[in-house]
Formats: sequence, structure tokens, C-alpha cells
Amino acid sequence: MVGHLGNADDEAIAAFIKRWERSEGGEHRTYVMFLTELCDMLGVDRPDVLGDTYGFERRVDLIQWDGSTKHGRIDLYKRGSFVLEAKQGSFKPGSDPSGTPLKKKSKGHGVRESKTWDDAMMRARAQAKRYIDNLPAEEGIPPFLIVVDIGYSFELFADFTKTGRHYTQFPDTRRFRFQIGDLADPIIRDRLRKVWTNPWELDPSRVSARVTRDIADKLARLAQSLESD
Repeated sequence: MVGHLGNADDEAIAAFIKRWERSEGGEHRTYVMFLTELCDMLGVDRPDVLGDTYGFERRVDLIQWDGSTKHGRIDLYKRGSFVLEAKQGSFKPGSDPSGTPLKKKSKGHGVRESKTWDDAMMRARAQAKRYIDNLPAEEGIPPFLIVVDIGYSFELFADFTKTGRHYTQFPDTRRFRFQIGDLADPIIRDRLRKVWTNPWELDPSRVSARVTRDIADKLARLAQSLESD
């Protein structure tokens, strides 16, 4: 496993966004490179090429309705943190986000923001959920499920119950999906970094408990200062 490289500066972040924001139409040709560079940009460890605890192409045995087993592979898995499924859509024919004319390419998983693309992202989520359902019990349930359209968008779903039954849009229905350009926002980067390094810190119940403790501590200190006066 490659050690993390520290947090990227603004120039490196902008370069990452610019490098990938025109990417379209592929998947397995590009997702390993994209996610590896994303890890570098976030300042987290790179995944192993093939790793059971943190790596690409993690094998999962999928139990079929007739009791037989089919082999599946998780695009990126980190035990105790997340299962990630990667897809890639395409831009509308003619140009990329900057208006640059494009040569005709594969549509991948549909034209971005179209119904076809939306359906593909929903299927990707269902596929990731099936992988989670078939992970060995001793590995536990990861709190995050991630769907990525390479070079375009990220979708975060979380279940902090450790059951794998209640993955909901995280942090809420408005902000669960963000685009690659949003990585320029340090708040977005910090949230994604925690998904990699300390996902349970994002558990709203723990955040609430910390806030409650902080308020209680401040009130106690205030009471002491008033008594001393």
C-alpha cells in the first residue's frame, strides 16, 4: 500500500479537476487511475491493486436464488468504511462542460443527467448494496456506499446502524450528490476524506453527542466562573 502524500494544494486540486472533468464513455479503462489520483488528492492511502481489506476488484461470492454461487467484484472496497461502484456516462453529443467540440464517443452508461443515466446510477447503487449483503459476516457492514460517475459525480449513502438495511442519502437529499468541480470546496474534500479514514466520525448521532458534551462543558465552566465571582 502506498503511503498517503498529504493534502493537495489548490493548484493540484484544480489540476485534478481539469484532468478528469472531460472524461466520458469508459469505465474499467479509467476507474483505477481516477480513484488512485483521487486518493492522492485527498491525502489518503492508495488502495492495493488487488486487496481484500482495501483494494480494487475485491471478489465477493454472490448467493443466487437457487443456492448456487456467482462471483462478483467490488470496484473499490475498504473494510469498515465503504463499498464503491464506478460507472461512467457521457456528455450530450457535441461538446464537454467547457463547450469544447468532441469527437463521437461511446455513451457509456448514458448521457449525463438523462433518465438512462439516472437509471444506471440507481442500478449501480443496487449492485453495490448486493455486494454489501454478500460480504463475509466477520468483516462487518461498511457505513458508506458510494456510486461514482468517473470524472463527473459522486453519490454518498450512509447506514450507521451496522445492519446494511438503511442506506440513505448522505448528508441529506440535497447534498448527497456532488460533481467533480465541487472538490474545490474544502468542506466537500474533508467529508470525503473522512469517508476513507474515519467514517464513523460522520455519524450524526455521534456528532450530536459531541455537541451536547461541548455545551455541557461550557455551561459547567460558566457556572464555575459565576460562583467564583
